[in-house]
Amino acid sequence: MPERSVQPEQPEAQNTQDDTKDTRKSAQEERDAERRRRRVMFLRELNEAKELRERVQPRRARAARMRQQMRMRTFRW
Repeated sequence: MPERSVQPEQPEAQNTQDDTKDTRKSAQEERDAERRRRRVMFLRELNEAKELRERVQPRRARAARMRQQMRMRTFRW
């Protein structure tokens, strides 16, 4: 009977690496999704605060808008 050389199976090792990469990739995607959710919430609250400020202090809000427009006009790209 000829002796067989036992070699470690490569696909299993590769599957483990692929699983680890998939896990890392899904974890990164979850972090990115959470970051996007927090950003959307922040921007929504910021807009609400600006609208509230405009209703409560219309003169100051208008002056602030004018100052912002002047800053943007004089800003060089």
